[in-house]
Amino acid sequence: MLELADVDGFYGRSRALQSLTMRVGNGDFFSVLGRNGVGKTTLLRTILGLMTRTTGSIRLDGEELIAKPTHERSRAGVGYVPQGRGILPNFTVRENLMIGTFASKASDGRIAEWVLDLFPILKEFMHRRGGNLSGGQQQQLAIARALLSEPKIMLLDEPTEGIQPNIVEQIEDVLIDLNRKRGLTIILVEQNLRFARRASQHFAILNRGSVAVGGPIDKLSDDLIHQHLVV
Repeated sequence: MLELADVDGFYGRSRALQSLTMRVGNGDFFSVLGRNGVGKTTLLRTILGLMTRTTGSIRLDGEELIAKPTHERSRAGVGYVPQGRGILPNFTVRENLMIGTFASKASDGRIAEWVLDLFPILKEFMHRRGGNLSGGQQQQLAIARALLSEPKIMLLDEPTEGIQPNIVEQIEDVLIDLNRKRGLTIILVEQNLRFARRASQHFAILNRGSVAVGGPIDKLSDDLIHQHLVV
């Protein structure tokens, strides 16, 4: 599905990813873990083409993305839910959702009903401005917007951060169902180890912009957590 080989990602002249190599299989739920500042968000931004410069190879279903701009990567099937959600606060829920359809090759401009069924509160608030939603509701909107692009792979940057517990559980369940029942490939950056262990099939721990260790999620031992994740 997604293969990164010897990828370097740069902010200006500063190299933030260093010879990073990683493979995510079709239908995988893959968690990217690590302490703050090790390159987790940078990895997602690199996949989406949001860095100053990127070298190496990034292939999605065999298609090389490294030279493509962000909008072409999105249309190739990369969906993204950024840290902080990226909701347009002065746009209504409907208008925010419509933006997601623009990246879909097959969209007829309609908001797919099955996406709204995942988050019923969005139906109720279709004409409310995004900035007037709670944090949890904004996160649901961000996920729904990304799904409307009909992605092959979804990148999520700490989707449970700063959200009330009852909505966290709902978001976790939706993401797991999207992966298990709809076969959506997911890359999750997450500090919530309980969620990562519950949802993931595979993991990678980053350190200094490269993969320090990874493998099947049952190999994420307490020793590895203490070595690489505990502050």
